[in-house]
Amino acid sequence: MKHGQPDETTAALLELARAHGVDTSIRGWDGVERTVQAETLRGVLTALGVPAGSPEELASSLAEKQSEPWRRLLPPTLVAREGSELDVAVHVGTGQSVTVSVLAEDGSRHPVPQRGDWSEPRNIDGRSVSRASYVVPADLPLGWHTLLAESAGETARSTLVVTPERLQTTQALAGQQSWGLMAQLYSVRSSRSWGIGDFADLADLAAISGAQYGAGFVLVNPLHASEPAPPVEPSPYLPSSRRFFHPLYIRVEDIPEYAYLPAASRTVVENLAATLRPANLDTERLDRDSSYTAKLTALELIHQVRRSPARGHQFEVFRREQGQGLEDFALWCALTERFPADSPEWLQEPTGPRSPFAALHRDELADRVTFHCWLQWVCDHQLETAQRAATDAGMGIGVVHDLAVGVQRHGSDAWTLHDVLAQGMTVGAPPDMFNQIGQNWSQPPWHPGRLADSGYAAYRDMLRSVLRHAGGVRVDHILGLFRLWWIPEGAGPGDGTYVHYDHEALIGILALEAQRAGAIVIGEDLGVFEGWVREYLAERCIFGTSILWFERDNGVPFAPERYRQQCLTSVNTHDLPPTAGYLAGDHVALRESLGLLGRPVDEERAADAAEQEAVLALVRERGLLPESGTPVGIQETVEALYAFTALTPSSLLGVALVDAVGERRTQNQPGTMNEYPNWRIPLAGPDGVSVLIDDLPGNARFASLIRAMKLGDRVGADAGA
Repeated sequence: MKHGQPDETTAALLELARAHGVDTSIRGWDGVERTVQAETLRGVLTALGVPAGSPEELASSLAEKQSEPWRRLLPPTLVAREGSELDVAVHVGTGQSVTVSVLAEDGSRHPVPQRGDWSEPRNIDGRSVSRASYVVPADLPLGWHTLLAESAGETARSTLVVTPERLQTTQALAGQQSWGLMAQLYSVRSSRSWGIGDFADLADLAAISGAQYGAGFVLVNPLHASEPAPPVEPSPYLPSSRRFFHPLYIRVEDIPEYAYLPAASRTVVENLAATLRPANLDTERLDRDSSYTAKLTALELIHQVRRSPARGHQFEVFRREQGQGLEDFALWCALTERFPADSPEWLQEPTGPRSPFAALHRDELADRVTFHCWLQWVCDHQLETAQRAATDAGMGIGVVHDLAVGVQRHGSDAWTLHDVLAQGMTVGAPPDMFNQIGQNWSQPPWHPGRLADSGYAAYRDMLRSVLRHAGGVRVDHILGLFRLWWIPEGAGPGDGTYVHYDHEALIGILALEAQRAGAIVIGEDLGVFEGWVREYLAERCIFGTSILWFERDNGVPFAPERYRQQCLTSVNTHDLPPTAGYLAGDHVALRESLGLLGRPVDEERAADAAEQEAVLALVRERGLLPESGTPVGIQETVEALYAFTALTPSSLLGVALVDAVGERRTQNQPGTMNEYPNWRIPLAGPDGVSVLIDDLPGNARFASLIRAMKLGDRVGADAGA
């Protein structure tokens, strides 16, 4: 550095990073601007495939970045908005003619005219190249089209996606208010479960809350695929694949072929179920591994039953529709059963489903591949049944799925989508007031350039699977579609930086696929974000998320009128204790016991009590609680807080099932792994007794909460009798 200015090499590194969408300085949660370490910038650029070591590499990479678009007839992917023209830069050899057109999804052809004159030519790799702007017409329909450019015998093709200006499904909710349950499905059992909540339990939960209590939706945790066999990762937010589903949630007895099991096999399955059903009443810990082990044994027996011609045809249609993505996922499952995660075979380059390692075993493992394809078909069928049960019960939206931020580093997507993920990086979050060392989520990020080069196919296919039988999707950390915190492997979570994505493409494709599925989109937009991001999401009619305790302006809680209309508003989130526990300060006690507090516990308790009191004072002002000093029970306070959310203009109100039944224990404590039994807490009531789905129709506490919100005309009159 000279006179406070970076030297030439540092300046070149900063320029190169910014050119590739990598932030070179970060404003922390404390308001202090910090320069990103040069080592971090070089690591991120290397993961992007950009040499950035020596001064010569920096100069060469900068020149390459400037020349790269001139080497292509067309950009790899273009994203337009419905009803708007789109300018496209076309590059051809100077003096050559070019014809540009759109081949629409329906097979129709549309000319693309030139706008303006050709530019001054540039010398690119010894060839004179000129640029002109062409304009994609504004009257193209929504969908996935192909842009064609033909010049001198060469034809270039680009993916052209026309996306909604505004998501109509979400926009249609303006002026309405609907409430729904928020539940961790695995923790919600019935008398028929195998120790873990399943797809049939989801159907019953939707039917009860919709038909009896007037709910419009039920939002569940991510149901993404985990490992193909125990032991399985307990966190639903650290899946193996986000495109496919977890067979752990299958209701074995609901598979049609179950009825045709031979007597001996049926006895085996019935004994497995009988062994596991007592676990439905266990309120200490959920045991996914025992449940999954038993289910896989039963599922393999059922898979051996010959399917009827109609069922056989349906299965084959499903495999064709899901295409190579399903076959590759199933192959990974079959390989994982044979080769442990630390086997050297996984490290052979090239890796992935097109590798020699994969080709060597694809035919040999064909039967297991078929089995894992079949499991996904069963999941698909039971998810369809759950969504139909929801809408049949009067739900206007139905099941809302949750989309996790990313996947395991050694899971299915990391292997099958190797080419569009950045290697040597994980994603997380920078330090903030709650996690002052930052967070590392141990998930590889999308590679923004390669994702665009691929036409966003993997992203699109993932969305289509999640939305296939859904009334909506909640996108966890939707801010990650704008920028993600990249951490070089081996570095601390605070030693990362933000990498920016083409949010116009990612949000536009999300809106397109949701609109085609007739689904709403809820973005979890909590945390550190740039101010314009929420405005952008609102313009596209993507809902946000508001949690009662966090909605403040300079420390002062928002009045209900200040909440957003395009929003899912709730008292609670799965990263906090249930409201009964939060009011008691359980989160402070738990963080103290785990060594997660950044200040003395007395200060933390005092600050937490003051923040709670500020909210409760506002609730009293609205006449929802008696004056301060009057004894109030926990249940009455919880109901008043939910009644407060019903005063907001928010179109969607979330009711945590744990609050509806009086559960108090924390489901997940951020910043921990094995220090706390995250994602393994069964649903129970305030008396510590397991609450089953069978109990919900007559649950007086549940009915009382919905009455307090004045939202349900159909709340069971006999529930409190």
